[in-house]
Amino acid sequence: MIAWTIAPTIAGTDVPVDIGREAAREAALRELAHPVYPKESWTDRLFQYVTEWIDDLFRAAGEFPGGAAALFVLGLIVAGLAVLLLRAAARATRSSAPTAELYDERTMSAAEHRAAAEHHALRHEWADAVRERLRAIARDLEERAIVDPQPGRTAAEFAAEAGRAMPAFGTELTAAARYFDDVTYGEAPGDPAWYSMLTSLDERLRVARPALAAR
Repeated sequence: MIAWTIAPTIAGTDVPVDIGREAAREAALRELAHPVYPKESWTDRLFQYVTEWIDDLFRAAGEFPGGAAALFVLGLIVAGLAVLLLRAAARATRSSAPTAELYDERTMSAAEHRAAAEHHALRHEWADAVRERLRAIARDLEERAIVDPQPGRTAAEFAAEAGRAMPAFGTELTAAARYFDDVTYGEAPGDPAWYSMLTSLDERLRVARPALAAR
């Protein structure tokens, strides 16, 4: 048996004590279990396992005749799997992401929301500007009786109803609602390009007529 040396282990002495590998392993695990040591998360362990598995695959492929071709094919397979996993993770994140209520506690007209949006835009407060511009769009459609006022509804719920009434704008309304949720929950800092898009959408919706048959 290979002996490991851990010193000192007897209180008050400097005499090293030889212990077996298994005993040393158990002693190390007990020590690492102490709260002072940070614990690996399950994602860290999974990443390490996958990395080691891929490394083993590449090493094994390199030992066969025609190893370069095998490595190339294996690389394509791994890249394809990585893309699939990333897409699945993105879908799961989107489906589990929370949605925000469209309005806050204040009751404002469409004109007031537009003025607030412009105020924030001038100060480069793009997240607030985006929120107020979408609220202006929603309030304008409510004031024109194109969508029904519904306290407490989310941006996504508004976009769905408005998209049925104004199908030509459905895709843009859905994207705007998703971005509203992003900036509201802090996943996005706000962006002047998005604000410009929402301003354009607001202006076009103000002169558009609803598809009454679709409601």
